[in-house]
Amino acid sequence: MNAIAKPASPRPRIALALGDPAGIGPEIALKAALDPRVRAACRPVLVGDRGALERHAQACGLAAPLAVVGTAAEEVGEDRIALIDLDQFREEPLRLGEIQAVHGKAAVEAAAVAIRAAMAGEVEAVAACPQTEFAIQAAGIAFDGYPTFVARCTGTPEEDAFLMLCFDDKRIVHTTLHVGLRQAIDLVTPGRVLRVLEATQAVLVKLGVAEPRIAVSGLNPHASEHGMFGNEEATIIEPAMERARARGIRCEGPFGADTMFQKPDYDAFVVMVHDQGHLAAKLLATNRTAGMTIGTPVLFSSVAHGSALEIAGQNKASPEAVVEALLRLSGAAIRARAAA
Repeated sequence: MNAIAKPASPRPRIALALGDPAGIGPEIALKAALDPRVRAACRPVLVGDRGALERHAQACGLAAPLAVVGTAAEEVGEDRIALIDLDQFREEPLRLGEIQAVHGKAAVEAAAVAIRAAMAGEVEAVAACPQTEFAIQAAGIAFDGYPTFVARCTGTPEEDAFLMLCFDDKRIVHTTLHVGLRQAIDLVTPGRVLRVLEATQAVLVKLGVAEPRIAVSGLNPHASEHGMFGNEEATIIEPAMERARARGIRCEGPFGADTMFQKPDYDAFVVMVHDQGHLAAKLLATNRTAGMTIGTPVLFSSVAHGSALEIAGQNKASPEAVVEALLRLSGAAIRARAAA
């Protein structure tokens, strides 16, 4: 007797924060939410200012079939796009293409509301369009990137949150991120390297990789050539890797960061500082890289490009990085649901 087929799982609901409303964020959010690939994979819920979104839609000649909802869990018709309207420009006007404190505040608020929706179980993941850090700074808000921001919003220690850049079959995880190079070098400790390896292992399993294999970069040129150009590999990175292996994590290296990404059959590459990973990602996948925050209880992904203030409202922005983020989050959410 044939088994009765179970109905397909519903598409996960994903909150999508609009980012800096003066940049391309609203445009690429709307384009991604209308994309057939995204519609087939998930149910996006936009988070931000309705007026800003409609202004971008009009300027770019885009359809904006919005349905304002009170919570992210509220259902809307298949022909509509759910929007949590934050009404952020009651007192100051939106100025496309400009750096303004109100724009920075709006971007941060949208991301925070989206994360709260995930913590409340209203959505299964969160994506965010690009922010402008100068605008956030002008608003007097402490912000050094989405990973530590997500950590603060979820009560996670900031040192346990990391960034993973995703494109094609590549995943690049950063041990340190938006700090000065001297400070980044000080932050590369055995404990931090171990934590990033543990976070990488955990997210790879969540993404469906049964037995992850992780490549690890050195800190120095050519991973120091056995001590010729520094000793951080021998005194910091290798001891951390030994501890990781003792916990069942398959990690290899340290490798020179300039050649590591050509090595085949690795599920992720862990780098020590920002440019080791970002240079590779932006050369290999210009404007289509998703940046996933790992190590926190919320599935969160942003994009690895800026808010492009100079082309805001001109219908020139590609949504591919947002589409990439939403598709990856959708797959991860479905696997997390199945494993629960």
